[in-house]
Amino acid sequence: MSDNFSEVVHTRIWQEQAEPDNPFAAALCRCHGYDVYGQLLGKASYIEYLYLLLKGERPSAAAAGAFEILAVALANPGPRDPSVHAAMATGATGTPASSSLMAAIAAGAGGAGGAREVLLAMQSWADCGTDLDLWLARLAAPVENRPLFWPQAGHPPGFDPHGASCATPVLQLMAALRAKLPAGQLAWLDAQRSTLEQACGLPLAQTGVVAAAFADLGLTPAEGEMFTLLWRLPGAAVHALEQTQRGFRQFPFFEMALENDPGPVQRKETP
Repeated sequence: MSDNFSEVVHTRIWQEQAEPDNPFAAALCRCHGYDVYGQLLGKASYIEYLYLLLKGERPSAAAAGAFEILAVALANPGPRDPSVHAAMATGATGTPASSSLMAAIAAGAGGAGGAREVLLAMQSWADCGTDLDLWLARLAAPVENRPLFWPQAGHPPGFDPHGASCATPVLQLMAALRAKLPAGQLAWLDAQRSTLEQACGLPLAQTGVVAAAFADLGLTPAEGEMFTLLWRLPGAAVHALEQTQRGFRQFPFFEMALENDPGPVQRKETP
């Protein structure tokens, strides 16, 4: 067998040096130049390591703090969220753990409160910045989704189509992030929130705050979408594990609330 391995993985993120007696085992692993097991293990936090993986540099104290706040806020959307509810459904049936997480990702990936909505909101930040006139025009005439296989959003991304007023946790998240990111899009959003809400007739949602914070941290829309998917998995995982123990007999089957229910169908008697 030849020792000349011609297959090469091209990445700026990771570098490995093989063990002298085993080319399949790494003796040294570097992430953007840092020795992972020699320099980072036990010294860098999980959040700092994620930032390094993504951005290729050590985060500032403010960036690390904002990243950690976002991770906590997104970690568990709660059992009423479609992504967590989907994971619970798979857990109730006793399917493998991977099924629960795949179900959570699938149900939480969309444009109605999911990771895609964060991406769309971040695209609005990229297009409109902190120009109020551009934002008002965008809210009045939303742009068409690209690619077209995504359904057109039924509401402006970053706003709550079911809300009557801005939810308390959304305001608390805004305040916590503002302490770490006092300037930029997030500060502008906080100052213009009432104007934007009045323009679209909807309150600000968590996805809107998350999108603004990700933009301030220098993430691209695709990066924001990916990290939203990633950081929502812990809640899905623990709720799925809990539901596995409870079984399908204690699964929360939510009732449908129809506003236009015609009532029972009356059979017509034939002569």
